[in-house]
Amino acid sequence: MTESTHDLQPIQGESLNLTQHNIEQLKQLFPNVFTEGKIGFDALKAELGEQIETDSERYQFTWAGKEQAKRIATTPSLGTLRPAPDESVNWDTTENLYIEGDNLEVLKLLQKSYFGQVKMIYIDPPYNTGKDFVYKDDFKDNLANYQRLTGQKDEEGNPLFTNSDSAGRYHSNWLNMMYPRLKLARNLLRDDGVIFISIDDNEVHNLRKICDEIFGERNFVASFIWNTEGNTDNQYEVKVNHEYIVCYIKDKREISDGIGYVIDPNTEEGSNLWKGYADNNINKNSPANPPALIELPKGFPSSVENLFYPKKILDDKFFSETRKDKFISEKVKLEYSLEPKSGLPVKVDDMIIEKGLLKQACRIYVGTANKNKLLGACRTNQTIIC
Repeated sequence: MTESTHDLQPIQGESLNLTQHNIEQLKQLFPNVFTEGKIGFDALKAELGEQIETDSERYQFTWAGKEQAKRIATTPSLGTLRPAPDESVNWDTTENLYIEGDNLEVLKLLQKSYFGQVKMIYIDPPYNTGKDFVYKDDFKDNLANYQRLTGQKDEEGNPLFTNSDSAGRYHSNWLNMMYPRLKLARNLLRDDGVIFISIDDNEVHNLRKICDEIFGERNFVASFIWNTEGNTDNQYEVKVNHEYIVCYIKDKREISDGIGYVIDPNTEEGSNLWKGYADNNINKNSPANPPALIELPKGFPSSVENLFYPKKILDDKFFSETRKDKFISEKVKLEYSLEPKSGLPVKVDDMIIEKGLLKQACRIYVGTANKNKLLGACRTNQTIIC
């Protein structure tokens, strides 16, 4: 596992006791449910009210060994981190940290120093293709010795067994490995922190379910499609040329800060997306977009610094004809001296712009492809280029 940060904290030699940490958080929320240091579940149920699920027949995701996987996630680590300056580069000045070891043990040891501080995590777990080695976690003994005794590795440390797709607990073995690691990874994330997980069709369905449980279904961001070379051999009837990168955020309310402004690198060079804003041409002069009066409020931002555009002199006939035709015809433009480029949208009031802002409210008469978007921009003072 690797971790990179500009504000590295000293890593504690022992892991965080997650069970005790959760109890302390519960004490902060509901101090009245504790009696002589113990949790009164009846009192806790009363506090949570209707949020308690009592029906035995409910939607749930379970598998063989799930409860043990939960316990493993909260069991303190028995391992320690040992510095290796002789194997390192720029030991005294580097701002990067590289940790080698079983990732479950490392995740536990990082809890105390990095709990709730990590902005982004990327993991590339075994895809469970039937050929992957999957850990069977039990750390009562030294990790390397345990793996040799259980037949997972030989004396040289080479893995002996894979999680064969003929095994009776093929999916369960994979889920039991993933659950505690994902649980601990979530603990490390900041509220606006995000996690990206590479996966393919073998377990993407189970990964989504387990992440919905750990991160919360509402905190799912997206399943990105990663196009690969794929298999173009003609012996396959269906050519699969993509994998997935599943993304969750710690708290969906922080999505703006957590994800930021994302642009597909395949987007055309001339796209508005690269500008950081979209040129929204509100002038849609066709029967599909009949004109209407819209008021731009005082203080509405403009794409130009200063401008004075006098209002057009209009009468009832102008509005009657254009509403009947559902657009502003060339005949009407000529009759009311509407310039080919600047005449639309029609300014019903003087448009005065100073220092990039409307000095006073200005009504315009215009057809727009998305009136709701324009009205929303008026309410939030987003720039619309007319």
